[in-house]
Amino acid sequence: MINFNGKLLSQLDSKLRVDNRGYKYGDALFETLKVINGKIFFWEDHYFRLMSSMRILRMDIPMNFTMEFLEVEILKTIEANSLSEASARVRLNVDRGEGGKYLPSNESKVQFNISVEPHDNPFYTIDVNANYTVDLYKDYFVAPGLLSGLKSNNKAIQVIGSIYAKENDFDNCLVLNTNKSVIEALNGNLFLVKDGKIKTPPLEEGCLKGVMRKQILELLAKDVNVVVEEASISPFELQKADELFITNVIKGIVPITKYRKKEYGSTFAQSLVTKLNAKLRLLS
Repeated sequence: MINFNGKLLSQLDSKLRVDNRGYKYGDALFETLKVINGKIFFWEDHYFRLMSSMRILRMDIPMNFTMEFLEVEILKTIEANSLSEASARVRLNVDRGEGGKYLPSNESKVQFNISVEPHDNPFYTIDVNANYTVDLYKDYFVAPGLLSGLKSNNKAIQVIGSIYAKENDFDNCLVLNTNKSVIEALNGNLFLVKDGKIKTPPLEEGCLKGVMRKQILELLAKDVNVVVEEASISPFELQKADELFITNVIKGIVPITKYRKKEYGSTFAQSLVTKLNAKLRLLS
C-alpha cells in the first residue's frame, strides 16, 4: 500500500501524473527512513532536514506538515503493509505537485507520498569477513555548495556511478567535486581514519547532509580520545588511510576493505557500530 497525501492506495491505483513536477523537473525531495517495530530511527533529524531542504527550494510548506502529522502518516503506512512489528525501509517523497514550466504555477501545491518495503536487519551490523571494494568515479563531478547536499530527486551521478560500479565489479564508488576533492560515496557519507584521527568532508564541499553522518559526529564528539576534523579529503589521502567507511541510515556503517591496491581494516568502525547500537537501544 502507498500513502498519497494521507490516502492509502494500492500500488496499481497510485498513478503519477505525467505533469508532476518531481517527474518533469526533479522538483522534489525525499527522506529514506529506517523503522523498527513502529519506531522511526532519528525521526527528528530527518524531519528538520526535510523542512530545511523545502525552504531552500522555496517550497510553500503546508501548515499540517508537522513532525507529528508526518509521523502518524508514516506509521499508518507501515501498519497498512503489516510491518508494525518488523523492520522496514520507508521513502517519504515530497514534490511541488503539478503546474508551470521551470517556474511553478500558482496552482502548484506541495504533496507527499510514502512507500515502504521490508528490511532485514533491525540493528546495525558489520560483517568482518565481507569484502567491499571501491573506486573513484571520475566521469562527472559535483559542484561544491549546500544545494548539492540536498536529498533531491536529481540523482543522475548516483545512478550512472552505480552502473559504472556494477560494470567494473566494484561495490561502490567515491564521488569527487569540481575541486577534485573526495566528498562522499554514491550512497552515503565518507569517513577516513588515520593515526587515531577521524576526517570527513564538510557540507560546503557538496556532500550530502546525512542524518547518519550527524549521528556519527555526535558519537565521536563524546570520545575524548578521538580527534575529529571536517576538512577536504584528497584522492592521495585514501591510500594512506588506516580505515575508510561509509555511513547511511539504512546500512549504518559500511567499512571499505579495498581501494585500488590498498586494503583496510575495520577495527574502529566495529567499535563505532557498537556505540551506535547502544544509543539506539536507549532510544527504542
